[in-house]
Amino acid sequence: MLVSKNKATNSLLKSEKKSLFRFLTLYVAMVIFMITLLSLFYYQSKEKLMLSDQRAMLTKYAYIQTKRLKVLHHFFDERTEYPRDPRFKSAIYDLEHMKIFSLLEDENVRFDEEEIYISNTHIHLVKTLDDFYLGTKYLIIEVQDSGAWRGEIWKNILGYGIFAFLFFILFGLYLAKLFVKPMRDSIVLLDRFIKDTTHELNTPLSAILANIEMMDTDVMVEKNKTKLARINIAAKTVSVLYKDLTYLTLEQEKENHDEEIEIKELIYNRAEYFAVLAQSKHLEYNLDLEEAKITMDRRKLTRVIDNLISNAIKYNKRNGTVGIKLREGMLVILDTGIGMNEEKIPFIFDRYMRFNESEGGFGVGLSIVKKILDEYNISIEVESKEGEGTKMVLRW
Repeated sequence: MLVSKNKATNSLLKSEKKSLFRFLTLYVAMVIFMITLLSLFYYQSKEKLMLSDQRAMLTKYAYIQTKRLKVLHHFFDERTEYPRDPRFKSAIYDLEHMKIFSLLEDENVRFDEEEIYISNTHIHLVKTLDDFYLGTKYLIIEVQDSGAWRGEIWKNILGYGIFAFLFFILFGLYLAKLFVKPMRDSIVLLDRFIKDTTHELNTPLSAILANIEMMDTDVMVEKNKTKLARINIAAKTVSVLYKDLTYLTLEQEKENHDEEIEIKELIYNRAEYFAVLAQSKHLEYNLDLEEAKITMDRRKLTRVIDNLISNAIKYNKRNGTVGIKLREGMLVILDTGIGMNEEKIPFIFDRYMRFNESEGGFGVGLSIVKKILDEYNISIEVESKEGEGTKMVLRW
């Protein structure tokens, strides 16, 4: 089956992305909160300034209307028409806040508010009178609020707000870069160490494996056979690690040579290769393999299968089982090992992530597996229960 290749690679690890995302989320939330708070303060300040300007004019109108009410009070028998003015509307209320007369367009009068306030689309000035002309205690002066000042305020808030937001975001990205740099430097240093180490391991490891293969075990006493088996186990364990490190530092950028591969045959070969490791823990293979093909780079498919089988052996319990099931378009590898809780599953593919310090390794195997599978659009599902084992399902 043909599998398309996708070279999407990420410059940041999932753990780095998660830390960076948390930092930026908190930072952006704080920036938005600060800008909102400052905008509210600015709006209220401008509103108070506008009302302060209106207060002088409305106080003047109130003084004029009070004079007119005084005249009406003294000559009520001769003049019975309430004084009007085209510049404003007015109303009069008694001591109990009962309306005596009103020309207001907005009757929502608030006596418990400040002397001047905004009511919908109008501005009210509540003036307390010392002399009870016509029984009046409160004189209300009303003018229309054009709302032009609001438009100017929102224009300034949006303009300065967007500028401030962009400035703080750029500053935040700079801080995030500084925040991630120590982690990135540590990873670069570790990568450099691994690259140097793989160069030093190549020659002695190849010599050990070659000599083990050439030894004639038929003429050995049982004690020496046991020792040789232990050396073989250690050498193959180091070999898997060496191949992972070599792929990670040297081979992953090589051009792919995709070919149609018989997966069943490859799995048999790799299971046989790891048989000595399985026997050391008295593990049993449970192979249920049907014919299946896939088109991809053999070197990369081998890395995937090697890592999944070696992990199933490494994290298994003594006298446990390694199960491998192969169907067209699906590969399942499971073990009866230590397992893990669900909270750890999203992080098992992070590079250098290790949840069991008692086992060796750098924590790069599953990171390589995920990278290769993503490249070929192969999905992987992980099911695990602590103390019972882990199951990995590949689909393509």
